[in-house]
Amino acid sequence: MSAPLYEAFDLALDYGSQPALRLAHLSVSAGSILGLTGPNGCGKSTLLKILAFLLPPSRGRLLFRGHEVADPAAARREVTLLLQEPYLLHRTVFDNVVFGLKLRRDNAGREARVAEALAMVGLDPERFARRRWFELSGGEAQRVALASRLVLRPAALLLDEPTASLDAKSTARIHEAALEARRAWGTTLVIVSHDHAWLAGVADEILDLRPADV
Repeated sequence: MSAPLYEAFDLALDYGSQPALRLAHLSVSAGSILGLTGPNGCGKSTLLKILAFLLPPSRGRLLFRGHEVADPAAARREVTLLLQEPYLLHRTVFDNVVFGLKLRRDNAGREARVAEALAMVGLDPERFARRRWFELSGGEAQRVALASRLVLRPAALLLDEPTASLDAKSTARIHEAALEARRAWGTTLVIVSHDHAWLAGVADEILDLRPADV
């Protein structure tokens, strides 16, 4: 088994006096797919934000590539998070997908990478690249949002309920894209989902979180 991309010890996060997350130990091997399940309020989305270096834990240690992260901004260049409710810029599909590359001043082969990312989520670049955000169905919008993360070729892709309220076709495409990201780039995935059957079909391991106050 490969070395852990993430490892956490006695991880905790509180919102004021309210405990939001308690996790004694977590190890996520590089190139693996970890599923997260559990009841509402058990800290699944909170854990994703911690792993994305968007939210510091209140206590505990989080290692990334075997080391504690001194520069969260630098670590965020290797990790990307897709929330349950995707936000699209009021622009074309191409402009949405290429946006992260522009922010990173990553100019190499942008057009080809956007086309690759759209194809991975099952959207024909020739048909969809110039569409505007309001011309997309809910499933298409979610797939564009995922493509905007895939185009970055991240070391870790964190997905929060990626198939919630989606049709069967979009659900299948997201499944395929997750597996392709791992195959193509060795991407590590951590996926929160209430769809246990779908999650069991994509994840190598499933961790069932419990509420922090139990």
